[in-house]
Amino acid sequence: MKVLIRGALLLDPGATPAGRRGDLLIREGRIEAIGEQLPQGDAQVIEAGGLVLAPGLVDLHVHLRYPGQTHKEDLATGGRAAAAGGVTTFCAMPNTTPAVDNVDTLQDIRLQAQAVCPVKLRQAAAITVGLRGERPTDLAALAAAGAAAFTDDGRPVLSSAHMKQALIEAARLGLPVFSHSEDLTLPPEDPASEAIAVAREIALAEQTGCPVHICHVSSAQSVRLLRDARAAGLPVTAETAPHYLTLTAEEVRGDPNRKMNPPLRGERDRQAVCAALCEGVIDVIATDHAPHSPAEKALPYAEAPNGVVGLETSLAAAITALVVPGLLSLPALFYRMATRPAEILGVPGGRLLPGAPADLVLLDPVARWRVEPDRLHSRSKNTPFAGRELTGRVKLTLVDGSVVYRDDRGET
Repeated sequence: MKVLIRGALLLDPGATPAGRRGDLLIREGRIEAIGEQLPQGDAQVIEAGGLVLAPGLVDLHVHLRYPGQTHKEDLATGGRAAAAGGVTTFCAMPNTTPAVDNVDTLQDIRLQAQAVCPVKLRQAAAITVGLRGERPTDLAALAAAGAAAFTDDGRPVLSSAHMKQALIEAARLGLPVFSHSEDLTLPPEDPASEAIAVAREIALAEQTGCPVHICHVSSAQSVRLLRDARAAGLPVTAETAPHYLTLTAEEVRGDPNRKMNPPLRGERDRQAVCAALCEGVIDVIATDHAPHSPAEKALPYAEAPNGVVGLETSLAAAITALVVPGLLSLPALFYRMATRPAEILGVPGGRLLPGAPADLVLLDPVARWRVEPDRLHSRSKNTPFAGRELTGRVKLTLVDGSVVYRDDRGET
């Protein structure tokens, strides 16, 4: 099958210049050619109309709730939400029921995803059995069964010894370790809770020489530690989420749909996180997509679970927070949401290059739209951006050259 996308603004985050007008030809799921006025031949034609054609997003951090909590999300609904947000690959966390701490559960998820998920799922596996921090899992067996990364996300790895051994073993296996950095002896509202755990991971990376990836950075204190680690050349990468770039604690006002862990912090923290992302101290934007049912989020704030959905709003929220005010260019944003996360996860993608997978997003970067929770494709509607106007609308998403999402508010 051949597909010709004609008349697009081609955005390759790794090229200089990053954007040029032209066409892109897909054959058998891969990019075959990029240029001007490519011959149509027998290809199906998609008229881009001057919209931006870019690599599909790679989201390092999602919670899909399969198995065990599919009333919140499943592989199909999570995949549809991802496609609607321009995400073509995502990495799912292992805090499911049961946890992804064994080969059977891992293989079941991967098999089910192949059948029902419209985008590419990469499944992370647990570092400790049941994410309880007591007994290490068999990382080698999990890697052989297809694990994409190792993490106890949802909880920190309580034992420094277990974390150190995981870093060493994962490096030997060639897979990343993701750290949920939290000191559980402090309330999450205390920024030191995050920073103390970040400092531990940096110390272990320095001692072992093994890479570690810090999840959902939210505080200025953590940013300072990461900046020092980067200056020292340590193998530490980091992510933040769109809500930490756009919202503050002052905007929570007891709304359970703005309750997450780590929590929203002050304006100084928000500015520090934005600056760190723009400087490259924080490498990527990931959603930490964490769906919960309407009934759960209708509980009083103190009883409601942590987490917000973000797959469908991440690109637009980032454009609104970073590109519109001139903090980042659109190519620089795609580097942080497609190219760099693909590098960290060790998967193909994130570039417009001949031979690369045709995982693509067609974007109207100036279209404005209002977030309506009931129109989200996720099974859960707990967005922190309800009612907000965002800039940047995904019009079309392709995975391996096949259309997996088309904007239903207009034809492309």
